[in-house]
Amino acid sequence: MSPGKPASQTEAAAPMAAGARLEAMRRRVRFSRLAVWTALAAGPVALCVAVASTPTTVQAATATKPAAVRTSAAADPAGCAQLFLSAWLRSSADDATSAQARLAQSMAPDVELPSPAAGAQSKPESVTAVRTAHRADGAWSVTVAAQYADGRLRYYTVPVVADRAGASFTVTGAPGVVAGPARAEAAKSPYRVSVPDGDLSLAVGEFLAAYLTGTGEVSRYLAPGVSLAPISPAPYTAVLVQQVSAVEQAAAAEHVPADGTRARVLARVEARDAGGRWPLAYELVLKARSGRWEVAGLQPGTAQEGGVR
Repeated sequence: MSPGKPASQTEAAAPMAAGARLEAMRRRVRFSRLAVWTALAAGPVALCVAVASTPTTVQAATATKPAAVRTSAAADPAGCAQLFLSAWLRSSADDATSAQARLAQSMAPDVELPSPAAGAQSKPESVTAVRTAHRADGAWSVTVAAQYADGRLRYYTVPVVADRAGASFTVTGAPGVVAGPARAEAAKSPYRVSVPDGDLSLAVGEFLAAYLTGTGEVSRYLAPGVSLAPISPAPYTAVLVQQVSAVEQAAAAEHVPADGTRARVLARVEARDAGGRWPLAYELVLKARSGRWEVAGLQPGTAQEGGVR
């Protein structure tokens, strides 16, 4: 046998082997398709079996860590304690079926109802929660003030327990009468510059008159970019400026300072309506522009050192 013959046989065998492998792959693909279509006709269970038996290559997906969902809620037992004390003070053990008695008992089943004397005017006019203290895990103590028509003011502590979600509360014991909270020492006012009658005081008075009485347009007294709607309906018929104090010395200048100068002021005014005269106070931020003072902000609460600048 010549040396070239085995080589030619080998070269001829390679395409045949490749063709056989290709044909086998085609048969497997056809078989897989047939199995899937058969499973579809047979039902979902057979489909799962067919897919599981189909020779497919699947790349494992990277496991992703589920996002944490926060469902905790901050407990706020003040409303529960206030509602319970109001019902408890308005109930009587002699009439346990009244609406107030049933409400108090539903919130604190183990707490006895009071027994007011016949004809006693012991029902409070208003009940307000004034302080909440966290004592332990889920346990709270709420201080509630009860105001009576004759001027009496009594403070009660109400023990309350909250669930872990802070959504359910139970009063765990009878209320106790305690001394009221002491008065806090207020910080010294930052408004120490007395503002004389002039451009700034006039701007403050005109703005508050428009804001509180509806006289004139509020927008004409506002700095560019500031939006502030008047109170509607207007609560007062007249507003008189009693005193204007400022934080910055520039507010007391005889003439309007350079553009961009800001001043924080406290305006004490007297508002009038058909019912009388009412002393009010407003904190404002004013800004100088084109020789006039414009209102750049109406501040809530009392400004402290280092506040709006």
